[in-house]
Amino acid sequence: MSTSDPQFLYMILVLPSLFGLTLLGEGLNKIVHEEWGGGVLSVIFGLMFLGAVVFAYLFFSTYLVTHRGI
Repeated sequence: MSTSDPQFLYMILVLPSLFGLTLLGEGLNKIVHEEWGGGVLSVIFGLMFLGAVVFAYLFFSTYLVTHRGI
C-alpha cells in the first residue's frame, strides 16, 4: 500500500478519531453523572486528540496532493 492511496489516509485516522470520541464521551458521561474527578480532563484530552486527528488529516491530505509522484 503506498502513501498516496486514500485508503491509507483513512486507515491511520479512523482508529485515533474513535479513541478521541471515546475520551470525549467518557468525559461527558462523568460530567452528566456529576463525577467531576476527571470528567473535565477527559473532555479536554478528547478535544485535543480530535484536534490532532483533524490536523493530521489536513497535513497528510496536503502532503499527498503536493507529493503525488514520490
